[in-house]
Amino acid sequence: MASEKAAGMDGVKLALLSNRLEGISRKMGNTLMRTGRSGVLNIARDFSCCILTSDHELTAVAESLPIHVLSGPDIMAASMQEFHPELKRGDAFLHNSPYHGCSHPADHTILVPVIDDDGIHRYTVAAKAHQADIGNSIPTTYFGGARDVYEEGALIFPCVQVQRDYRNIEDIIRMCRLRIRVPDQWWGDYLAMIGAARIGEREILELGAEIGWDVLQAYVGDWFNYGERRMDQAIRAIPSGTAEHESIHDAFPGTPPDGIPIRSVVTVDRDAGRIAVDLRDNPDCLPCGLNLSEACARTAAMVGVFNSIDHTVPKNAGAFRRLDIHLREGCIVGIPKHPTSCSVATTNIADRVANGVQAAMAQLADGVGMAECGAINPPAASVISGVDPRSGKPFVNQVFLGKTCGAAASTADAWQTISHVGNGGMCFMDSVELDELRHPIYVHSRGFVADTEGAGRYCGARTGFAVYGPRGGSMDVIYNSDGNVNGPKGVRGGGGGARAHQHKLDGAGNIAECARAWASRVSVNAKMGRILGPERYCALRFEDLVSDSEKTLARLCRFLGVAFDPAMLRYTEMVEEKIPENRRWLWPAIDQPPQSAKVALWRRTMTQSQRIVFEDIAAATLKDWGYESYERLPKSLRAHLLALWYFLTQGGRLGRLRRRLGLGRKSLLERRAEESQGRS
Repeated sequence: MASEKAAGMDGVKLALLSNRLEGISRKMGNTLMRTGRSGVLNIARDFSCCILTSDHELTAVAESLPIHVLSGPDIMAASMQEFHPELKRGDAFLHNSPYHGCSHPADHTILVPVIDDDGIHRYTVAAKAHQADIGNSIPTTYFGGARDVYEEGALIFPCVQVQRDYRNIEDIIRMCRLRIRVPDQWWGDYLAMIGAARIGEREILELGAEIGWDVLQAYVGDWFNYGERRMDQAIRAIPSGTAEHESIHDAFPGTPPDGIPIRSVVTVDRDAGRIAVDLRDNPDCLPCGLNLSEACARTAAMVGVFNSIDHTVPKNAGAFRRLDIHLREGCIVGIPKHPTSCSVATTNIADRVANGVQAAMAQLADGVGMAECGAINPPAASVISGVDPRSGKPFVNQVFLGKTCGAAASTADAWQTISHVGNGGMCFMDSVELDELRHPIYVHSRGFVADTEGAGRYCGARTGFAVYGPRGGSMDVIYNSDGNVNGPKGVRGGGGGARAHQHKLDGAGNIAECARAWASRVSVNAKMGRILGPERYCALRFEDLVSDSEKTLARLCRFLGVAFDPAMLRYTEMVEEKIPENRRWLWPAIDQPPQSAKVALWRRTMTQSQRIVFEDIAAATLKDWGYESYERLPKSLRAHLLALWYFLTQGGRLGRLRRRLGLGRKSLLERRAEESQGRS
């Protein structure tokens, strides 16, 4: 054994041991996938597992989310050693503090020190799993509007011991079960994390006993040296130089009105074999939940680098030696201090950092870097919550119904469902059937939108869409969507990708609801137009497009900078040639000329009372857009009674009034509460 250590390992043994340790990481992940209770884990696979040395360097990771593992586990393991200097076999620690190395509070992480039979700390295993609920003040683990960690409301565990001698410390368990909205779901996920970490511990102990700890120690040194050599070779294939890229996050509550510009400066020193990423020239932390933890700031920069170079370079602490990530304390993409909120640290701003780094590197040479990936998190990846009418029990979970976001690389088209740049395509898209079985939702449709990818030598991903809603009750949907104004940019002459859009389909049941929804949408749209300016926004009325198609279409062509062709008006003749038959259902009237009968249809379908109710709500918007309206609303008793009826029937008011008067059937929750009282 000693001679092998002195001489260094041959490539075969290095590969074998590398695969053995990665296999242990895979076993940990497989345990989480098969035993996790929440859909976030056992359907979407939002978790990561890794192995670190006793001095906290990343050794092995397999099939994990890059944003979870490149940096962060090392800082968390160091905090475990700092807070608990005397580690013993059977210990386990719960960590989710963004101030001590965790990515963000929703990523509960179990750390287990691997202690050999002589009491020596050899390795640390980490099982990190995103939670559906962590006790935030609102039912989401992505609270972008939280002004600080107090408003965020998360339970923060700065490497708190949860097991001693392989037994749970029940004080911590009771605290979590009492605070978290879905305690049984959390408990199942906690057991899955513990199980994954213990499997990693057991496998490493068996490996050490099998081949000897001195051989494993020699392997680690050689593995890190190999990673450093490979990174050095990859860097020397890139020209020296400095490039910068600005990626702008959309405005959000607690941010500047023009959005958040994130500037990434990348310097490649080919001769020294080093890459530096400087993120210090960026805004200070903001009173919102978009600030990055130190782990996510470092990792996002590293993701951008690894996306830009030879993909076979190992992701280990040896390769990291060649990277210099410069951060600033108190910076939105730096090192936050308590009580800064980092609720959304793994996605939105982190994506802007990674995108900036890979787009900057693309400036240095052809064949290097990537375009910007798409922004998230849309409603199709929101946290949904409510009370399930089928059981009367609360539910909270994040759905992964559809997000694409892939960017073109220098040698290939995009990975369609990368999810987001920090995810690396590791999360799965939900099964519609399983989501509908687990939660009271109905998924109407999902798919891709044609011609939305950024075109170029290599293409980005198409936009994905999903249409879903509650079934049998109401539901809260919380999301933090970026990219509505600032879509993903192409590089080296490539086109940009489509921007994000979200729409609430109210399914209005009465004229009053229709009026409010229409006025709100038109006003918001017009406000966005004022923000974007006339160069980027053009408003058209349906009536003008139908009644004077040529003039309106010519105006649209001028806005788009394309030549008008009268053949555009004969689009019905091109349907069979241009639109595949299996796609025509999306546009039922595409083979028909403009429907002039639909112009001013309200005159034939609305009563005077309905028109009065509508204009009482939306008159100002109608006038702003040049639509016909009363100079002065007529007085009408029928209209007043109709408006009252709409008010009473909206939002279940009439049903609640009936129940209070004893005239209606009690709700499911009321019936279950009475049954429970009867049993007690």
